[in-house]
Amino acid sequence: MAKKYVLKKTSRDTSRIPIVDESKFTINYQTQLNLSQYEAVKALEGVYLVIAGAGTGKTRTLVYRVARMVEMGIDPKSILLLTFTRKAAKEMLNRAAMLLDSRCSRINGGTFHSFANITLRRNAKHIGLEQNFTILDQGDSQDVISLIRGQLKLGEQKRRFPNKSTINKVLSLSTNTGRLVSEILETDYPHFSIYKEQFAQIKELYEKYKFQNNLLDYDDLLIYLRKFLTSPSAATKAFLSDIKFIMIDEYQDTNMLQADIVKALAAINPNVMVVGDDSQSIYSFRGADFKNIIQFPNLFEGTEIIKLEENFRSTQPILNLANKIIERSIEKYSKELYTRKIDGELPVIISATNENMQSRFIVERILEMREEGIALEEIAVLFRSSYMSFDLEIELNKANVPYVKIGGMKFIETAHVKDILAFLRISANPSDFVSWYRVLLLHEGIGPKKAQMVLDQVSHGVFSIKHAPTKQIADQFGAKIYNLFKLLNELHVKQTNPMEKAEKAYSYYEPIFLTKYDDFNKRRKDLEILLNMTNNYSTVDSFLDDMALDPPTDSVVDVDPTSNENERLTLSTIHSAKGLEWHSVFIIHAVDGFFPSSQSLANLDSLEEERRLMYVASTRAKENLYICYPMNIFDRHQGLTLSKPSRFIEGIPDDIAEEWLLEEE
Repeated sequence: MAKKYVLKKTSRDTSRIPIVDESKFTINYQTQLNLSQYEAVKALEGVYLVIAGAGTGKTRTLVYRVARMVEMGIDPKSILLLTFTRKAAKEMLNRAAMLLDSRCSRINGGTFHSFANITLRRNAKHIGLEQNFTILDQGDSQDVISLIRGQLKLGEQKRRFPNKSTINKVLSLSTNTGRLVSEILETDYPHFSIYKEQFAQIKELYEKYKFQNNLLDYDDLLIYLRKFLTSPSAATKAFLSDIKFIMIDEYQDTNMLQADIVKALAAINPNVMVVGDDSQSIYSFRGADFKNIIQFPNLFEGTEIIKLEENFRSTQPILNLANKIIERSIEKYSKELYTRKIDGELPVIISATNENMQSRFIVERILEMREEGIALEEIAVLFRSSYMSFDLEIELNKANVPYVKIGGMKFIETAHVKDILAFLRISANPSDFVSWYRVLLLHEGIGPKKAQMVLDQVSHGVFSIKHAPTKQIADQFGAKIYNLFKLLNELHVKQTNPMEKAEKAYSYYEPIFLTKYDDFNKRRKDLEILLNMTNNYSTVDSFLDDMALDPPTDSVVDVDPTSNENERLTLSTIHSAKGLEWHSVFIIHAVDGFFPSSQSLANLDSLEEERRLMYVASTRAKENLYICYPMNIFDRHQGLTLSKPSRFIEGIPDDIAEEWLLEEE
């Protein structure tokens, strides 16, 4: 009789994962991490989505996971870590190396684009590329588009044709999101939607030009990487076989192309961990797709979700408000941030009579907090859009509070604001030749040479704005310069208030402004704010003085660490504040129509992103959170109008946030 031999069933091949006695590790991972972090760190084979709430130690978790994998004996070169900045990748690998040893620095880490570049250089021939391709940066791409634009003589249209920057932005957004160019034009640039065919023509010629000249732009790097990763070649198979483990940071910020790349990378070894927070997805304007993180479990069957909910940054009262804001989201991964810092002040929702009272309150409270021992660098004022801080900047300058502004153009540095101020400065000081030169060059057909000729006549007293312009000006320099002198004479001579003068300057400047900037709809808001601000002044001189006193010119890189003024308040757009934290945070202009912005009100996806923006802003605060809104907004057409508080803070219960009503002393 035959002897029987029974085969044992095995669920999966574990031969490549070394079995290691964890007691022999140099790091005690279990005691260094909380339960959720440890669960993510020890997870190896399979697909994992780590939902890392704000301040829950996301980077620490990734660093410890890298160290543990290396300590297990996994080849560092078989691990791929992709982030959104080189700085983030470098920081993680350096921290892992310090935690364990130098083996961690041998991990393949970098940005999607740097990884694409290295991969394509090595495998160019397999996808029809020359190995020595040249990468176009954004400026290079715009120059090529400008060349094509010129060849097609599109600048000679009867109606203005968009500039190279706008064309490049539209084409890139289409590539990264998968949206049609025609759709982007209709929704984002309706005033250019008549040029759909011309955009298609430019796109075709742009692609042809790059191919013929062995050029790749930033988007091409991702397109060709996806092409290589999805090709059936032996080279692709060998490449993917070498990548055993994939880790992606900030997955909520990925676009359509990047999601495709992640899927393709895991074709042979589906060991993927993506880390991110759906509640902090706020970069759709860059092409990021919120749906990527929401639909990730559909991309990979059997995805296990791990949630990091213990916050190490904020007090529980601040987290209670943040949880309340985000719980109203329509589509989300449910989570409840909590902390061991149970005690703390309730967040405060502050209603001010107007914008200037809001600004004065913030300055006064900041000065009080400084006296209480909170350094200026531990305080931040956050806003939805850069222009919302303009009134506050003036009050800070008056109180001699030093600050640095992050994100967006500084008020005094925006070209269109400078243009309007130049008209007013000439009216106040006819010898302000810097402003003269700026204003003259705004006019089509007036170059540096002709502008200098006009200035020579003004400086020698031949022509002056102190008197009505003569026919001689028109004869010598044309109707445009005559009309300019006519305007400046009226501004200089007529004893009207600053707002009327600014209105007159704006009326003259508007047709120039509409021609000069493709994104005039966005920039117009700055000018509206500027005109509204003039209403607070009785003379042009006092307005210009306030605008000139300690103008906000510093960016983060401009700050001299050896400066005597070693502490500065931070003013920042919320987009630029993501990932940062402060002891005390003020969120300003929390008014419906401003935050959320009026443009988002008609689109549910945009409105939901605005909600996430408020959540990101709230979770920057460690100890104190103030959300302010002016009850009356000044509009130069309608005068004072009653405003509504942002829908994101409306109806917040008293046990979650205090309400303060500001009153004059």
